[in-house]
Amino acid sequence: MAYKYLVIVESPAKAKTIEKYLGKNYKVVASVGHIRDLPKSKMGIDIENNYEPHYISIRGKGDVIKSLKAAAKKADKVYLAADPDREGEAIAWHLSYLLGLDLKDKNRVVFNEITKEAVKAAFKEPRTIDLDLVDAQQARRILDRLVGYSLSPILWRKVKKGLSAGRVQSVALKIIIDRENDIRKFIPEEYWSIDGNFQKAKKKFKANFWGVDGKKKKLPNAEAVKEVTTRITGKDYDVTKVEKKERKRNPALPFTTSSLQQEAARKLNFRTRKTMMVAQQLYEGIALGKQGTVGLITYMRTDSTRIADSAKEEAAEYIEKNYGSEFSAHGGRKAKNSQGAQDAHEAVRPSSVLRSPNEIKQYLDKDQLKLYTLIWSRFVASQMTPAVLDTMKVTLEQNGVIFIANGAKVKFKGFMQVYVEGRDDGKEDKENILPDLVEGDKVKAVDIEPKQHFTQPPARFSEATLIRALEENGVGRPSTYAPTLETIQRRYYVKLTNKRFEPTELGEIVNSLIVEFFPQIVDVHFTASMEGDLDKIGVGQEKWVEVVDRFYQPFEKELTNAEEKIEKIQIKDEPAGFDCDLCGHPMVIKLGRYGKFYACSNFPECRNTKAIVKEIGVTCPVCNEGQVIERKSKKNRLFYGCSRYPECDFTSWDKPIGRPCPKCGQYLVEKKVKGGKQVVCINGDYEENVQK
Repeated sequence: MAYKYLVIVESPAKAKTIEKYLGKNYKVVASVGHIRDLPKSKMGIDIENNYEPHYISIRGKGDVIKSLKAAAKKADKVYLAADPDREGEAIAWHLSYLLGLDLKDKNRVVFNEITKEAVKAAFKEPRTIDLDLVDAQQARRILDRLVGYSLSPILWRKVKKGLSAGRVQSVALKIIIDRENDIRKFIPEEYWSIDGNFQKAKKKFKANFWGVDGKKKKLPNAEAVKEVTTRITGKDYDVTKVEKKERKRNPALPFTTSSLQQEAARKLNFRTRKTMMVAQQLYEGIALGKQGTVGLITYMRTDSTRIADSAKEEAAEYIEKNYGSEFSAHGGRKAKNSQGAQDAHEAVRPSSVLRSPNEIKQYLDKDQLKLYTLIWSRFVASQMTPAVLDTMKVTLEQNGVIFIANGAKVKFKGFMQVYVEGRDDGKEDKENILPDLVEGDKVKAVDIEPKQHFTQPPARFSEATLIRALEENGVGRPSTYAPTLETIQRRYYVKLTNKRFEPTELGEIVNSLIVEFFPQIVDVHFTASMEGDLDKIGVGQEKWVEVVDRFYQPFEKELTNAEEKIEKIQIKDEPAGFDCDLCGHPMVIKLGRYGKFYACSNFPECRNTKAIVKEIGVTCPVCNEGQVIERKSKKNRLFYGCSRYPECDFTSWDKPIGRPCPKCGQYLVEKKVKGGKQVVCINGDYEENVQK
């Protein structure tokens, strides 16, 4: 088919979507990501010649490059429409080089959303390639290469083969290990609370001990509790103070990349990589029947909460029509972006609020619908009025002992009609409605219950909380979070235990070496300032060679020092306590790339290896001979099986507890249910012990 203009994008899905918008004079093809990069086999940077990068065509991309060159020759003009970020700008620059395009030519087209209107408007205002953005991307790539290809060989020689270190991943690893050290050093402290159940007429409510004789009092031990409870002489308490207030609660701002990743983890149980993959699909376009293929959300790599005026107006009209004028905030909450935000794009939002999840759900798969609903709801809520809550604080007193009850009731739902932001602790805000009380009332204590507690250590990081920590410290940028978390897991520096990051022995060894010999690499403030320098390159305020040189000069001295002073670390094998069933030599526990495993000490003559399994202390309920052990599926999901497999093929997703069902004699398992765990019979006719 004849065409006049060639448009090059990164992905085939994106190409397919925008070709439908541009008409028969345009041919849209995909580069399928980057086409040139630094070589994998060597550093590829001429340090002596102003850090000149040596780019080569990526292996396996020969046919793509050949077809792009052939297509470009047939066109009167070539447009480069890679994604609207530094990475996209660099792809456009590399394409320009390979195709012999003029860098002064206005052939760069960018759009923040893939809709017919946005794409056509972008083609009316093409620009030249922004070489400052290209330099910023190139500086990041060179810095990461200098760190990775300098540190990794040292780790290979001094620790073990297959290890790596990176500029951002090393900081992420240190943050995880610092938290682990805080947990290890933590000493629990005892404290007590006194909870009271009170009643006025037939209405019951809760209140908590606050203090005595008008002063707040801590309860560090049982003696302090006894001092309080001995002062309580009866059941009647005086209502000495009632405070009623009206409080407003503002909606959360629209999503940035980071807040989207965090909320998808909290509410949808999505891993970071999955969130970005599904968001990419929504951005690039979904076929909506007669409407054709439409990009459903704006660009998903952003650190800005800014919203276009046209989107605000459309949202205001939608909210007024569907919820009422009292729910529309007419433009939403005004807020500043986080410190260091580039603000290159809008927030992540639906390309049109009129495409509600309910109207397009038939065209989306399960994960696409979940994520689109989250993005759509968050955006709509951000453009709605605050919720209004009636709060009530009641002070109860008897013989100088003071209890306080706090209550809240939603007076006007506002944005809460559509969406409420999740919390890292998984708890939901609930109404606590108190009875109508006035000063001078008397209430009865139904029971007063002292409770002992111990302070808890800080929690390990989940994917969501680690991303928040990286963002708050200015480490990395939206596009780096997913690959960073993936790398430290793939290298077995950390593992996920109950969805929380736990450092491995290997991770701690690598971190200790980097902390000692390359403190600059893992310095959070240094890494954050480096991100600031990269941003300055992107707006023409810094030269990339100067930024790289300021980093490399002291780093080179650290490399020389490390080569001389790091002694080779022997990761010693541990005795396994049993002999090899093939040759009779003792088995040992080795540390491999994917964790610990059993291996024969007679290696390489004997190559017998076994996975290390964890027994749960329960005899197999099917054969009554083997032990039930924890296993992992190919998708890394935990399940339970018999240690005598394949002789016994017992498996279960739920954990057997080692007791028979009192009704039918079959075995009981522990299932996860909303709010806790439940013990049930596998026949389904018995359950017990719901933990809330």
